[in-house]
Amino acid sequence: MSDIETASSQNSRNLEDRIMELEIRSALQEDTIEQLNQVIFNQQQQIDDFERHLSHLKTQLSNLQEATAKESEETPPPHY
Repeated sequence: MSDIETASSQNSRNLEDRIMELEIRSALQEDTIEQLNQVIFNQQQQIDDFERHLSHLKTQLSNLQEATAKESEETPPPHY
């Protein structure tokens, strides 16, 4: 093999190695992105659940406040 062929062969291997490294990095990044998407999806489900629960608690609190207000209007204080 001549020096040119050896250098060309070496450059070809270097390029193949670099391409392989880029493909590995790309695959790892795709996996990381998929994992992060799943985390985001799960967090959004939790947020939706918390919002429903908060809405339910607000309704309960409002109902209790209304019931308490009606009781205090209807029942005179004990010192009367």
